[in-house]
Amino acid sequence: MRLLILGGTEFAGHAVAEAALARGWEVTVFHRGRHTAPDGVTELLGDRTDEGGLAALADPAAGWDVVVDTWSAAPAAVRDAARLLAGRAGRYVYVSSCSVYTWPRSAGYDEGTPVVDGSPDAVDVPYPHAKRGGELAVLDAFGEERSLLVRAGLILGPRENIGRLPWWLNRIARGGPVLAPGPRDLPVQFIDVRDLAEWILHAAQHGLSGPYNLASETRHTTIGELLEACVRATGSSAELRWTPAESVLAAGVESWTDLPIWVPQDELPELYAAVYGLDVARALGAGLRCRPARETVADTWAWLESIGGEAPQRPDRPVLGLSPEVEAKILGG
Repeated sequence: MRLLILGGTEFAGHAVAEAALARGWEVTVFHRGRHTAPDGVTELLGDRTDEGGLAALADPAAGWDVVVDTWSAAPAAVRDAARLLAGRAGRYVYVSSCSVYTWPRSAGYDEGTPVVDGSPDAVDVPYPHAKRGGELAVLDAFGEERSLLVRAGLILGPRENIGRLPWWLNRIARGGPVLAPGPRDLPVQFIDVRDLAEWILHAAQHGLSGPYNLASETRHTTIGELLEACVRATGSSAELRWTPAESVLAAGVESWTDLPIWVPQDELPELYAAVYGLDVARALGAGLRCRPARETVADTWAWLESIGGEAPQRPDRPVLGLSPEVEAKILGG
């Protein structure tokens, strides 16, 4: 298989590249040259947001079986790439998001749930509308039969550049009393970036099309199991102090941002359903397999240690995590 990845040097794109190389595929990555590409790929350089930035992809003799695009900003960039490649690629896989579904969402929402409005021509729109615009851009250029829309939920794993699991790992590695937001048995649903990558390649190779929700099953793990796995992986002497959700929120702590991954089900039911209420039956029926949460945690810590503990941070996303001063105040320290 000949694979073109638009991106391919960071988190999800890098995982797709490594998985494809392991399968013996021919992999080309088109990127801006800001990050090191995986060994073994062919590199094409360009900035798709610049005029003429897709020139490296314009060779009429070049062709690919599959294109994977992880773009998350203005959908006009997806539109231009998809139109350029429509006659020289067999299938276009767009890594979208479950954020495209309208709000509020009920637990168990599937691919038939209504989606937000979007436009392939949009330039400056909120994230859900940008992702929907990207989907429409792909459908317009490749048609329904040659388009695969991967509506991912929460993505964790090695090379994460958002700061969710890396923040928890680094915080727990420091040791001492740790504010652990309850309830401990709160179900958490996510997908390891490597499982996402493997499923994308499997789906592309088998000619799948249309939208698929991509995440683990709804009760894949709990917040308690996840944080306890962080303690084990880091070898820390940290003490997880489980604190009721209402007490954490009453202290002014923001779920999802101050305490990444955590969204209390009873106190914030709409947000919880949106983040952890995906129905993934379609993807499971199409070959999705998810590794244990403890493996995701351990491998993310191993990666963090290999780069000195400081995870990369996407410049277009806010820095996450609770300050030590706020945490100590809540814990009475």
